[in-house]
Amino acid sequence: MRFSRRLAVPAAAVAALAATTALAVVVAPASAAPAPVAAVPVLTAGSAGGSAVAPGDALAAPLAGGTVATFYSTATSTTGVTCAVSQLAGKVLTNPTAPGSATGSLTGLTFGSCTSNVTGVTSVRSLTVGNLPYGITVSDGPGLPVTLGGSTGAIQATAVLNSWFGTITCTYQLSGAFSGNADNSAHSLAFRSEHFAKSGGSALCPADGYFSATYGPVTDTTQAGGPAVYVN
Repeated sequence: MRFSRRLAVPAAAVAALAATTALAVVVAPASAAPAPVAAVPVLTAGSAGGSAVAPGDALAAPLAGGTVATFYSTATSTTGVTCAVSQLAGKVLTNPTAPGSATGSLTGLTFGSCTSNVTGVTSVRSLTVGNLPYGITVSDGPGLPVTLGGSTGAIQATAVLNSWFGTITCTYQLSGAFSGNADNSAHSLAFRSEHFAKSGGSALCPADGYFSATYGPVTDTTQAGGPAVYVN
């Protein structure tokens, strides 16, 4: 035969245990709620995550220090036109919260101090682009891609050259997409071997032109001090 024994717990002990449990519940720290992440636009000025670049702000950039803009006859050659001076200008149209893409309008792209090493060409009168403004999109995706598109017609380049045979004009239009990449460390935009096909001009003009240039730093000239622009 089995006998069971119930352990009698004094009422005072039960009361003390209940009081201790209640105290623990009171003093136990509540789990801290995660702090909300502040919304950051795709483009900021002065620092990553800094002040927003506002729609309507003007942007500008010269050639990156120590670089030149080139317009060569093939993607791998070094024959063509080289410009020691170039400047781009534009304005921001939209700048949404990251992740995403900011859009703008490229209103100016100028070239100066240009030379040519093409046989028979004695000097460069001018190198200009046509059908401005160009639409521009900057994405915060991998590689910080940048794309340009003609908003009033095909992106066009015209070179006016002095040659042994007199003045010749060579006109080119973009063949395919015009794309590049942004770089936050240098606050720059880089374009490499963007292909243009001859669309008019002298028979002496090369059939193709490949444009390469790096512009930076890109600055917001509307904001005080012209801070550098970051892609977040």
